[in-house]
Amino acid sequence: MIQESVMSDQQSNDADQSQASSLPMNILAQYVKDFSFENPNAPQSLLPNQPQPQVSIGVDVQAQAVGEDIYEVILQLRCEARQEDSVAFLVELSYGALFQLPGLPKEHHRPVLMIEGPRMLFPFARSIISTATREGGYPPLMINPIDFADLYRRQGQAANAEQPSQPPF
Repeated sequence: MIQESVMSDQQSNDADQSQASSLPMNILAQYVKDFSFENPNAPQSLLPNQPQPQVSIGVDVQAQAVGEDIYEVILQLRCEARQEDSVAFLVELSYGALFQLPGLPKEHHRPVLMIEGPRMLFPFARSIISTATREGGYPPLMINPIDFADLYRRQGQAANAEQPSQPPF
């Protein structure tokens, strides 16, 4: 029975890998572009019996061409924790990558970069923020998964309300 489970898991992993490899997208580099952690009210905010911080998270994705068929995608996360009227901590991270899209038609570049790019970057950015908050004296902040397809649709709707066309790559 265990052997069958291992075999089906292996088949599932093979299917996932073949699906991922069918997308013509190469990551050339990943990097922290900008990072800030502020703990303005320490040590008072870390004393026992402090109220649980209320955390708000902002997400933005930017993409731009930087070379022939090479694009920079930046995932920006801003996490602010407040205890009553004061800021407990503030984390801002711009995490980037260079992507190459060989053989992908130009009309598909924007959605692939704005959805698949940040989806690939998110686990790394989440880990950086989790580590920073833990090292700042708080429990690790584990950001819930983000639906980048929905974010892309919402950004497109907002852009269409302001301008009828999106910038080409």
